[in-house]
Amino acid sequence: MAFRTASGWQWLSPLILSIVMGMALGNVIRLPASSSHGIAFAMRRLLRAGIVLLGLQVTLGQILSLGIGGLAAVTVTLTVTFVAIRLAGRAMGVDPALTDLIAAGTSVCGASAVIAANTVARGRDEQVAYAVACVTIFGSVSMLLFPLIAGVLPLDATGYGVWTGATIHEVAQVVAAAFQGGDVAGQSGTIAKLTRVVLLAPLVMTMAIAARRAAGGGSAASAPTPWFVLGFIAMVLFNSGFDIPAEAQAVTGLLTTFLLSTGLAAMGLHTNLARLKAQGVRPLALGAFGWLFISVFGLAMVKLTGF
Repeated sequence: MAFRTASGWQWLSPLILSIVMGMALGNVIRLPASSSHGIAFAMRRLLRAGIVLLGLQVTLGQILSLGIGGLAAVTVTLTVTFVAIRLAGRAMGVDPALTDLIAAGTSVCGASAVIAANTVARGRDEQVAYAVACVTIFGSVSMLLFPLIAGVLPLDATGYGVWTGATIHEVAQVVAAAFQGGDVAGQSGTIAKLTRVVLLAPLVMTMAIAARRAAGGGSAASAPTPWFVLGFIAMVLFNSGFDIPAEAQAVTGLLTTFLLSTGLAAMGLHTNLARLKAQGVRPLALGAFGWLFISVFGLAMVKLTGF
């Protein structure tokens, strides 16, 4: 997610700062037992409410403005990247839940996608934190690197924008990198990224269906249905059908940030750094593979679709 400041666009998402501060606090002080219910409420209810409201940040008109080529580049890049990371994670012996979280965060929209995918993947708090760290690190590398190499790539301003939007992890990182190529590139990048955000809904639902099939005759609890994703879709449709005043958009944007940040801060409070370290370096290598794959494959798709 990206937010304006007095000096322009800030590149570091409040979501990232929230989980980092939560982890710092949770590993320094001992939390009272009475805080557990509030933390659990924030990690579940508030996070899901924030993802629902995230749908108010994009309209179907914005998505369609990319054209068939842009939509194809974004959709195919997302899908193939997710599958490639899952296959690579299996080959590398990375825990399946952590693999799914890294795959979702890399292919879709960073920390928000990690949160949403975890309702199905059911990773531990340490695995969620690890996946968020991966998308933060490698998304930041793209944010700094892409503007530097843009001049040697066979892309015009629109193509550069679509490439950044289709491949960089966090929305804030996309905005920071895309606008380095000018207003046209910035607008194209932002719209391409928001299209990926919308694709979060079908991805999480597909993950849930696949989990239910894999569970076979198991209990329904083994493969939960992420109903909040339907609320996300409803918000996209509402925002597409009604003209929401700019003031109301600003308020809902701040509320969305507050809900997601509060939930991630609570998750950080429950994250044990020793157990986070115990995940090892293989998941980090998987994140690096995913970053390199989506960057190169996304560039190829942008060129193949006519940009």
